[in-house]
Amino acid sequence: MLPTLSDVLRLPALQRARPRVVVGSDHLNVTVRWVHIAEVTDLAHLLRGGELVLTTGIAMPDEPEALRRYVDDLAAVGVSGIAVELGRKYHTDLPKALLDAAREARIPVISLDREARFVEITEAVHVRVVNEQLEELRESERLHEVFTQLSVDGAEPTQVLREVARLSGCPAVLENLTHQVLACDLNGEDPSILTSWENRSRAVRTGLRTVHDPGTGWLVTTVGARGQDWGRLILICGAAPSPTQTMLVERAATTLALGRLLERHQESLERQTHRTIIAGIIDRSYSDPEEALVRARAVGVPLSGRQLIGLVLRLRTGGSGLAAQARLADTAEGAARACRELRLPALVGSLDDVRVGILLALPEREGLDSCLHRLADRIHERVGGRPVLAVGSRAEDIREVRRSFLEARQVGDVAVCQTEHRPFYRLPDLHLRGLLHLFRDDERLQTYVERELGPLLSYDARHDSDLTEMLRRYLEAGRNKALAASSAHLSRPAFYERLRRISRVLEVDLDSVETCLSLHVALLSLDSVRDRVTG
Repeated sequence: MLPTLSDVLRLPALQRARPRVVVGSDHLNVTVRWVHIAEVTDLAHLLRGGELVLTTGIAMPDEPEALRRYVDDLAAVGVSGIAVELGRKYHTDLPKALLDAAREARIPVISLDREARFVEITEAVHVRVVNEQLEELRESERLHEVFTQLSVDGAEPTQVLREVARLSGCPAVLENLTHQVLACDLNGEDPSILTSWENRSRAVRTGLRTVHDPGTGWLVTTVGARGQDWGRLILICGAAPSPTQTMLVERAATTLALGRLLERHQESLERQTHRTIIAGIIDRSYSDPEEALVRARAVGVPLSGRQLIGLVLRLRTGGSGLAAQARLADTAEGAARACRELRLPALVGSLDDVRVGILLALPEREGLDSCLHRLADRIHERVGGRPVLAVGSRAEDIREVRRSFLEARQVGDVAVCQTEHRPFYRLPDLHLRGLLHLFRDDERLQTYVERELGPLLSYDARHDSDLTEMLRRYLEAGRNKALAASSAHLSRPAFYERLRRISRVLEVDLDSVETCLSLHVALLSLDSVRDRVTG
């Protein structure tokens, strides 16, 4: 960290000149990047900002206006201060015009009451600056090593935040785009620091990638990769952060973004082969669909002339680490064994951390429902944890298999939240709330919620009001204002006034059916996002 002007004035080389702060004693916390010795007035174009200007004053003009221009030019480039040695031109006091101009420009002016060796001063300051810069480089290298190792190890967000809190000594919080806490390490602080988190977080706006908010003392950096931001990492550091703390949160954000991109699976060679074929079909990686047919036939699963149905076996709980990977591998192997025992041709492989994909290739004459019932029973016998079996619609050929898998995935993610238990689930079980719940982690849905409701949520947070709840009452009452007012236990005039305020805040027409539909979907989406975080 660069030394401040106050630090510089305490250096022995400066102390020997008996420095006296004549103007700007309350601005000594400004940093000093360099020292520049100058005996000319046309100086500003040579500077870059952050310099302490040393001069004997011998070339300073006598005219007050010229002195003012001299100070204003230095202020424009952002110098840290002006130090004038007495004895050459000015013997006891500096000119009033110089001091007045510096006071207005908030530039500290220091008089050196004894003859100073400028070379010693510049050398002392420059050594201090260079040493600080070297220390920053060493710290940067250390942080690079720590977070590179975390990236290589595939560390979970909780591990990354634990390291951030340890290195900074401050609480660290990871939130999503709707300001819900995803993970945190409070570094021993009281958990009440998370009270009303969403409201407080919304008040901290970030225009740049990394910013410090003086009001809250938060250092905030955006987290994302491949052009898709999905959250913010917040270091609750209080005072203005050091360059090391800024480097720390930015390096941690990069590690979190990389970790989200990594996928690690432990499967048998057969499961890996099946998974590769399934992934190629879903991702449309094969330039020619015939390639998928050839590859599947090569592993003993003919797909031509068959009923193709995409199934997803969805685990009820996720997890991390080797134990979770082993559970997923066991689930895939159990499903493959069930298919073999029932003599059902199928490709079986994991899709991600909580889903196993099954591509059934049944003969045309085979009854689908009877096969699904038998397969569901056998899977539940072979696989623990009662995973959900979701079924996509039948695909007429290999080109439609992707659609079948996507349908099955949607059904599985919604069915896993259902209280009823069925052998398997199909697409008709999926409704709007379920669909929104399915996409609760999608940054596009979170962005949609912020675009539609962000101003209203921020207004409620700032004014401790209930406009969002009043909007919900209005929409749930089918836009019946009288009924909504009654359900909100408000008089009609009071409720109508709230609706007018909502219209002003959101800049929308609440009499528009399309607008209200969009707002209603956004509210349901908000519920899904919050349920995801707190559930």
